[in-house]
Amino acid sequence: MSSAEMLRDTVLRLIMRDLQAMQREIAAYPDDASLWTVPSGISNSGGTLALHLSGNLRGFIGAMLGGSGYVRHRESEFALRGLSRDVVIAELVDAERQVIGALRALDLATLDADFPMVVMETTMSTGVFLLHLATHSAYHLGQVDYHRRLSTGDGSTVKTISIPAMVAPLPEVRAV
Repeated sequence: MSSAEMLRDTVLRLIMRDLQAMQREIAAYPDDASLWTVPSGISNSGGTLALHLSGNLRGFIGAMLGGSGYVRHRESEFALRGLSRDVVIAELVDAERQVIGALRALDLATLDADFPMVVMETTMSTGVFLLHLATHSAYHLGQVDYHRRLSTGDGSTVKTISIPAMVAPLPEVRAV
């Protein structure tokens, strides 16, 4: 396996692990309302963070690298409230589908090329930006895990960081 294949496959596994764990986190909220609470001292609910992660991945990977046609509305990710857990999970499943499709089809030479968009006034290779997106996913997953635990009083785990997921077979694109 080439280093480019290893990078692509590792990023794919990390993002899939985190998207699937995010779906479990959202499902673990006891009701739809608790997903949208914003306790004192923080600025985003679990629902907001999940929508942001979904939009981020669908925009940067699904649309920009995979040509999915998804149009991101970042402001809506932070403005929408009150959606059901099922709707939020469906958004995450769509992100999963788009990420798998884009990364499975990615020409490995693209990893060394500049990402097709300057992000926050920074140009970087697609490979480096994909690593950023994977760590960004893990960051927000951790935030949602703590939000759920603190806002609901339920300290149980949904096994967010699965080591076995890192050696599991690569995921296939889910049918819509």
